[in-house]
Amino acid sequence: MIDYLATFIFFFAVIDPIGTIPVFIAVTQRYDNRAKFRIAYRATLISAGILMFFVLVGELILQVIDIPLSAFQVAGGLVLLLFALSMIFGESKPEEELKLTKQVTETAIFPLAVPSIASPGAMLAAVLLTEN
Repeated sequence: MIDYLATFIFFFAVIDPIGTIPVFIAVTQRYDNRAKFRIAYRATLISAGILMFFVLVGELILQVIDIPLSAFQVAGGLVLLLFALSMIFGESKPEEELKLTKQVTETAIFPLAVPSIASPGAMLAAVLLTEN
């Protein structure tokens, strides 16, 4: 039970659902409530699918390309450091890329599902927490 709680807390910190709320509000401001619900639902399903993929085959991929888990941990730590620095110094998502998303499904995938919910840090956490 304690392992599940620790895993939940770790994923909660890495995914940062509270920090994703402003992104969701910014990219869905032009949609009605029904479309916002569909965007949130699709983004959650897509990001859950991506994270489940990394839970199931992440370590296998590392073994196939012969990357030791310790090297992956160091590289992942550096990626998390770069993302943290970009968050601290105020770099946000490029406005041009946000303008390219015209459909509800596109908004659900980018910028919500992939870089916000299923972020590189969350993918890293999925691989690291499922180490056999």
